[in-house]
Amino acid sequence: MGGFHLIKKYTCQNGARVVLEKIPTVRSVAIGIWIGAGSRYETKENNGISHFLEHMFFKGTTTRTAKEIAESFDSIGGQVNAFTSKEYTCYYAKVLDEHASFALEILADMFFNSTFNEEELKKEKNVVLEEIKMYEDTPDDIVHDMLSKATFGDHPLAYSILGTEETLASFNGDTLRKYMDQYYTPENIVISVAGNIDEMFIKEVEAYFGHFEAKYAQPLSKQPVILDEKIARKKDTEQAHLCLGFHGLPVGHDEIYSLIVLNNIVGGSMSSRLFQDVREARGLAYSIYSYHSSYLDSGILAIYGGTANNQLDILFETIQETLATLKRDGISEKELANSKEQLKGNLMLSLESTNSRMSRNGKNELLLKRHRSLNEILDQVSAVTLDSVNNLAKTIFTDQYALALISPDGKLPKNIQ
Repeated sequence: MGGFHLIKKYTCQNGARVVLEKIPTVRSVAIGIWIGAGSRYETKENNGISHFLEHMFFKGTTTRTAKEIAESFDSIGGQVNAFTSKEYTCYYAKVLDEHASFALEILADMFFNSTFNEEELKKEKNVVLEEIKMYEDTPDDIVHDMLSKATFGDHPLAYSILGTEETLASFNGDTLRKYMDQYYTPENIVISVAGNIDEMFIKEVEAYFGHFEAKYAQPLSKQPVILDEKIARKKDTEQAHLCLGFHGLPVGHDEIYSLIVLNNIVGGSMSSRLFQDVREARGLAYSIYSYHSSYLDSGILAIYGGTANNQLDILFETIQETLATLKRDGISEKELANSKEQLKGNLMLSLESTNSRMSRNGKNELLLKRHRSLNEILDQVSAVTLDSVNNLAKTIFTDQYALALISPDGKLPKNIQ
């Protein structure tokens, strides 16, 4: 699976985009329908609708019941699934190459002919309600949503993807169709195909997706104003769960690879600074890590740590010390080299599956409208320098950060700026 195979891009007459990557060395095909619809495009009233709609697509069409959709994929040994994020939704299938046309037909059926039957709506609301409750029971998940709130305030980027019990109750067939009319438009979808498939397959995709029309112009999303609020929630938990959020970078930013290297060194691996300082040297936390979320126009670099409540202040101080040392002394040549190698390795490994190629191409087309070859990416990773990472660390790790905490007493750490 060396290198990239040529990615063919095609735009249908209605504006729907198709990207196809032929990989002749495998026997599978992954097909994904990517839609620029996620919680960021919702309102307070319909929060959770992108995710609920994704669930309802599996609940029956004019010609197939929910059970028949599931059986169709089982009968060909394929997988079908979907997920919703803040900025997009994806429905995808992975099948043996000989079943690609069949899989495409079912995905198109779900996309165009879902019935949103009352009975099924009721059942699925219950399912999602259980999902919300399960989520409420996991403080190490909720705290990340709270961090979005502390960072983005009233902006939809702060909304939960699952929505709330109240919004969920208000959904019906009409609200779902209206939301689809707004966001499931030709300009707003990308069909990404990767695997052992000929580019003639683009014609099949076009036959299904190349002719429907948008009923409305796509509403625009406004850019968030980044706040740096500190919020705490009292909850009867075993541990204190702490999240810090620093200003990150948007998708496609020139310095994104320097940021990925920086994140890796700060808290992205077992040899990272935070893991070594917090867990290995002081035994303060079992779970400590950092991650970066990039959106179209903004980003957050977040640090998470969970510890016994009486150690919260020490955990907070240790994190601050680690960041202060990093800014003062910079990273070492060895850290830079290791992190770059790790990045290249992860990248190469992630491209071994047709699913990850399909995802990568779909996301790139939807969010960036461009595709880089593997060599271009490796060159960009190689070009990351000590200076670029050190300068970024100084820019990002400032006193301007958001904080979210869930703990038994709901008290913020002592030494907060």
